[in-house]
Amino acid sequence: MARKGHESEVAFGSRTDIGCVRDHNEDSLCVAPPLFVVADGMGGHAAGEVASEIAVETISELAPPTLDADALCAAVEQANLAIIQAARQGRGRKGMGTTCTAAMVEGQRLIIAQVGDSRAYLLHEGKLSQLTRDHSYVAELIEAGEITREEARTHPRRSAITRALGSDPRTQPDLYDFSVSAGDRLLICSDGLTSMLRDDEISDIMNKADDPQRCASRLVSAAIAAGGLDNVTVIVVNITGNAPTERRRLARKSKITAAIVICALIAIIACASAAFATWTKQSAFLIAQDGKVALYRGVPGEFLGMQFSELDHVTDIEVDNLQPGLANRLKTEGVTTTWEDAEKLLADYEEQANEGQAKSEEDGQ
Repeated sequence: MARKGHESEVAFGSRTDIGCVRDHNEDSLCVAPPLFVVADGMGGHAAGEVASEIAVETISELAPPTLDADALCAAVEQANLAIIQAARQGRGRKGMGTTCTAAMVEGQRLIIAQVGDSRAYLLHEGKLSQLTRDHSYVAELIEAGEITREEARTHPRRSAITRALGSDPRTQPDLYDFSVSAGDRLLICSDGLTSMLRDDEISDIMNKADDPQRCASRLVSAAIAAGGLDNVTVIVVNITGNAPTERRRLARKSKITAAIVICALIAIIACASAAFATWTKQSAFLIAQDGKVALYRGVPGEFLGMQFSELDHVTDIEVDNLQPGLANRLKTEGVTTTWEDAEKLLADYEEQANEGQAKSEEDGQ
């Protein structure tokens, strides 16, 4: 599904399942963009689920509306105190607790507050990386170099965690602040997924299932198919970064650019029209009309039904008295010139016509 975040549209999917062995689900989750939370409760029936529910409810109420690492940390700390207080008041039972991985994502920033061994992963350019550090006994053994990650998967104390909400009022979450990119995918999950599937198996599913809801469902189904020894909870978030904001910015930029281009075209057309008008006023052409030479201001021809010339006057110069080549040109296409030179040409034509008429008269005698 997709919901509006504060800066971008967030696409996410989630699924939780009881698994194949447990008789109740101690996991809880929250999907309220920009906030996403997974909590894996512990403490037995009617206790683990109470702790995880209190954690999710408290964080949902107290989490900041926009990304603020300190405020998110404070919300997780208050969830810890709320679980301890609930146990004292008889809700759930003493000793109940829960892991908690709370993430907030907006734009190109991701913050995480984490306690326990519920993990956050990031899929970036097809490569999966674990973002959080497990607060568990086997994680400490791995860091000390005493066992491998593969050995940790079957270690008898693999479920023992070293930090949880509800156990100590002084418990503080680990805080993480990351830069992310459009196209990245965030995975938050309980250990019911990571205890059943290796990271390469998780990566393979996340790379193949583009839709976040389908991806979340496939991850849970794969964990169940691998044995489903624990409750399984998964949240998958497709990170869009600042893409929606960038699209809006580009749309505004395109509109501004289009307006500038249109204004420029109008200016160019106006300038061209003015230049054309000036040119036509300074132009002239001579043409035969009713056997005489006519003078037009402008240029011959028309465009889209518009003419760019007007008759100035028809002279008394007989076209047939001019030299044959000139007479034929005046009859067919005319003679184009400048307005300044037009009068000079007419004077030449008149002289030529007079000479032609005189010669005709001599030939006639």
